[in-house]
Amino acid sequence: MKDLSILIPARNEMFLTQTVQDILEHIEGDTEIIVVLDGAPAVSPLPSSPRLHTIYHSESIGQRAATNEAARLSTAQFVMKADAHCAFDQGFDVKLMADCERDWTVIPRMYNLHAFDWKCRQCGHRVYQGPYPTKCAKCDNTKEFERAMIWKPRWSRKTDFARFDNDLHFQYWSGYGKRPEAQGDIADVMGFVGACFLMRRDRYWEIGGLDELHGSWGQMGTEISCKSWLSGGRQIVNKKTWFSHLFRTQPGFGFPYPLSGEAQEKARERSRWLWLGNNWEKAVHPLSWLIEKFAPVPGWDMPKPNVTKGLVYYTDNRLDNKIMNAVQRQIDNCRNGYELISVSLNSLDFGTNFTVQYKRGALTMFRQILMGLEKSQADIAFLVEHDILYHPSHFEFVPPRKDVFYYNINVIKLDAANGRTLKLDDYRQQGTLCGYRDFLIQHYRRRVALVEKNGFSMQMGFEPGTHRRDARVDDFGSDVWKSEFPNIDIRHKLNMTPTRWKKEQFRNQRYTAGWTEGNYRSIPGWDVALIEGLLNGLSN
Repeated sequence: MKDLSILIPARNEMFLTQTVQDILEHIEGDTEIIVVLDGAPAVSPLPSSPRLHTIYHSESIGQRAATNEAARLSTAQFVMKADAHCAFDQGFDVKLMADCERDWTVIPRMYNLHAFDWKCRQCGHRVYQGPYPTKCAKCDNTKEFERAMIWKPRWSRKTDFARFDNDLHFQYWSGYGKRPEAQGDIADVMGFVGACFLMRRDRYWEIGGLDELHGSWGQMGTEISCKSWLSGGRQIVNKKTWFSHLFRTQPGFGFPYPLSGEAQEKARERSRWLWLGNNWEKAVHPLSWLIEKFAPVPGWDMPKPNVTKGLVYYTDNRLDNKIMNAVQRQIDNCRNGYELISVSLNSLDFGTNFTVQYKRGALTMFRQILMGLEKSQADIAFLVEHDILYHPSHFEFVPPRKDVFYYNINVIKLDAANGRTLKLDDYRQQGTLCGYRDFLIQHYRRRVALVEKNGFSMQMGFEPGTHRRDARVDDFGSDVWKSEFPNIDIRHKLNMTPTRWKKEQFRNQRYTAGWTEGNYRSIPGWDVALIEGLLNGLSN
C-alpha cells in the first residue's frame, strides 16, 4: 500500500508535464501520481516513472468525476487532489501527511505560480505570463514571441486563509490571519480555492468524495470545506509547507474546461441547495454553526439567537371543517409558542384574528398574507395554509439570508378522497414559504399593487422567486430546505390550484423529478391514526 496518491484531473493542460515532473522531484514519501487525461491526450510527453499512472478518456467525463475515478483506483492511506498547473515544496507530501488526523482536511500554504514570461525574439523584452502578445512594447515585433519558463512561486503573493460569502462564492480572507486563532503553523481555515487538498482515503469516501451533481467543476473549495466542517471534522492550513498555483483569469489565458454560464449556475444552485438549505445528509452541524465558528465573517449577517418567529395563517373559510380543525389543532400543537396571526374572510377563534371583506380569489389571498405580515411583530415569518398539516420540524428552520425566499420542499401530497400520496423532489408552494418578515412585506406590497392594477395571471404565479418570466413581481431569488419530516398537503375539492396526479399532466417533465407514489400509512414522522381519523371523518 502506498502512503499517498496524488490525483490530477487534466484536460488540455499545457503545464501538466511540468507539474508531474515537479512532483516527482519533490516527493519524499512512498507517493504515486494518478493522472486522468479527461477528453484529450497529454499536450506534451509525460515523464517516465513507475510512480506515475494515467487514465485516458477520449470524451471528457468532467473534473469531479475524473478525480473520483482516480481516488477509486488508489489503495493508498492518503489521497491529495491537485490541479495540473502547480509547483510544490520539497517533501510536501510527508509534511502534509504528518499533520493529518483521521477526520482532517489539510491544505498547504498557497503561493501564486509564476510559470513563464513571453520573450520577444527580436529584442529580448519580457512580459509576464498571459495570452500570446500582439505587439512588443519595446520594438515593432508583432509575431515572434517565445515562452520562457520560470516555474517559481511568487513569494509576495501568499494565501493562508479564505472563506466563502453568503452566496457561497470563494473569497480571499487575509484579515483572518491577524486573529489569535490564526497564529501557529497549524490553523483552522474556513474555505479554500479547491486547487489542492489532502485527507485520508477512507475519509474522502466517508464524506462522499466529490459530488458529481454539481457538474464538472465549480464550487469545489466550498464543497470540500462544508463537508469537512459540517461532518464533524476539521479543515486546516499547514504553513510548514506550500504549493504554488497558476491562476489564469485573462481572456485567451483561461481554464481548459469549457466555461459556460449554465454550468457555473448549475454548480452554484447545487451548492446553495446543499449548504444554505442544510440538505447534506451526512451533516452533523448546520451551516450556521460554521459561520458562528469563524464569526465575524464578512458578508454573513447571521440571525441572533433571540430571533423571533411568527406564523401567518390565511384562509377563505371555504373548506371542510374537519380539515380546517385538524390543521389548526396541528399548528397549535407544534408552533412552539411562536406568534400566530390569522387572516380570514369570516371571524375565527385562532391566534390573533383579523378579517377582510373581499371576494375569494388570488388578489384576496395576497391581501390576506400582506395584512398578516404587517400585523405580525416577528423577525421571521412562516406562511401557513388552512389545508396543510405542518410537522414541528418545519418551524425549526432559520433563513440564512434576509433577501431570499425559502421553501420547505419536504412535502407529501395527500389525496383526501382515497389516501394516496405523491412525493416530488422540488415542490415549492406558497404554503411552505418562509423568510424575513420585512423582506416578505416588500414583496407582497408590490404583488398586491400589481394585481390591483393589472389583474392576476398564472404568468405571475403564486410562489415568489421561483421563475424569471416577465410577469414576475421582483428579481429576488428563492432557495429550498428540507425539514426532518414532511408536511402533508391535503388535496381536496376546493384547493385553489388543481392537483396533477399523473406525470403526463405536467407540461415540463423536469417538475416530475423524484416522482414517488404511496399511501398515507407510509408517511414518515406522522401518527398513522391521526391521518386515518381525518380521512375517515371526511368519507362519512
